[in-house]
Amino acid sequence: MKEENSIGDRKLNVTIYDTTLRDGSQAEGISFSLEDKLQIARRLDSLGISYIEGGWPGSNPKDMEFFKTIQSMGLENSRIAAFSATRKPGISVKQDLNLQALLESGAPCATLVGKSWDFHVLRALETTLEENLNMVRESIAYLKDKGREVIFDAEHFFDGYKANRDYALQVLKTAEEAGADWIVLCDTNGGTMPWEVEGIILQVRQVIGTPLGIHAHNDAGCAVSNSLIAVQNGCLQVQGTINGYGERCGNADLCSIIPNLELKMHRSCLPPGRLKNLSEASHYIAEIANMPHHNNQPFVGYGAFAHKGGIHVSALLKDSLTYEHINPEDVGNHRRVLVSELSGLSNLLYKARELNLDVNSYNAQTRSVIKQIKDLESQGFQFEGADASLELFLRKAFGQFNDYFQLKNLKVILEKNEQDDIVSEAMVKLCADGQTFHTAADGDGPVNALDNALRKALTEVYPEIGEMHLTDYKVRVLDGKNGTAAKVRVLIESADQSGKWNTVGVSENIIEASWQALVDSINYLLLKRRQVQPQNN
Repeated sequence: MKEENSIGDRKLNVTIYDTTLRDGSQAEGISFSLEDKLQIARRLDSLGISYIEGGWPGSNPKDMEFFKTIQSMGLENSRIAAFSATRKPGISVKQDLNLQALLESGAPCATLVGKSWDFHVLRALETTLEENLNMVRESIAYLKDKGREVIFDAEHFFDGYKANRDYALQVLKTAEEAGADWIVLCDTNGGTMPWEVEGIILQVRQVIGTPLGIHAHNDAGCAVSNSLIAVQNGCLQVQGTINGYGERCGNADLCSIIPNLELKMHRSCLPPGRLKNLSEASHYIAEIANMPHHNNQPFVGYGAFAHKGGIHVSALLKDSLTYEHINPEDVGNHRRVLVSELSGLSNLLYKARELNLDVNSYNAQTRSVIKQIKDLESQGFQFEGADASLELFLRKAFGQFNDYFQLKNLKVILEKNEQDDIVSEAMVKLCADGQTFHTAADGDGPVNALDNALRKALTEVYPEIGEMHLTDYKVRVLDGKNGTAAKVRVLIESADQSGKWNTVGVSENIIEASWQALVDSINYLLLKRRQVQPQNN
């Protein structure tokens, strides 16, 4: 078996095959538009993915349109694959509409899924074992005759091998004899254990010379492990999805597989220098999919390199290798040190260094700041999820920041009429840049009205406020025992064209908590944009 394979003029140890646009779209809650699919394809190509499976052209007009459009996009790194099944039982390949649609798509690579588990052949297809072999043989040979590269996905292979070894291997031999360029072993139900994968692949390699791949699902939580074990035992292609999107429990997560291959197993699978784009691609695709990005996702999660314990941070100050298995920048991520009630002096010193604050570790003021943070957290503030509020607090504490505006008066009115219409209005009186502003604005709710009033009052002196917007608003009741008198914590996520930031507010009054978070959000934007210390008014 060959040890390297080529895509274009690049030589890779392992080929990455991305099926986010097909298998990933089968995840609950994901529905990609045509433009979504094109944007994701562009990003995958930029990342350096070898194969992009665009969809199933025989299943819907949108996927067919994708294949027609992608042909003119001039991809740099990726080869487009179209997915289909082997012909249906009892008909010819020329009569099979799915195979004809696959050819019509114009995709240079055809990925065919075929049954390798006798149970599925008899139960799901309701045909004979011999007819299934004919379906595999004739479909592959037909597409090869049409000049397509053919990847054969042996569906349910591991389950099929355990149930009927001889027949499962016969399916693979049939695909090989028909001319398949790749044979991919699929753990379709996702229940195979890593040691089973290892043993079975070693047996397969004794009888199959065609380059092998692995397609693992995550129903037993082993998809990434199974994929890496497969590579270790001779598989040269890994199929998966960005962020592990997929039906049921998802597919093998390429955002874990790729860095493990590159950094731990020293198997190249991306062009040089592209690994550092992985985190950005992961978050970008999550945004398009409208799915939350898991904070603790390995390598690419926002919290993947977040450190909270004081002992950990103390060691990090001496050498990052003490509590990090890789350099975060290698995958385009970054280290974060959290400051909370669990923090010690080391956390504060690290954060101060990040912000270029001149902090004396033995200074009484420094220790006072730590105490203030812990007091605030005991009141309900949570700075580890609100980095922007924390930065503002620290800069104020060490005399490097004053608010860009000051509140003089605030009033919020909520009115409900007999038609059940609800109207919210906010009135604010502020001082900014030596001027006083008194304005009012309505909104869909009290927080929206507050936001609108603030913007209206401040845009004249700070026009950059018009470029920011609120992207998320969360409220948590901190002590349910107190009922409606309980404290609430409000977390606000804001964004502009350069990035996102989070702010926090805490109060028994939800309007006050929201105001605190809104004020911090605007102040942080102005700090980012101006990078000068405002003056007191």
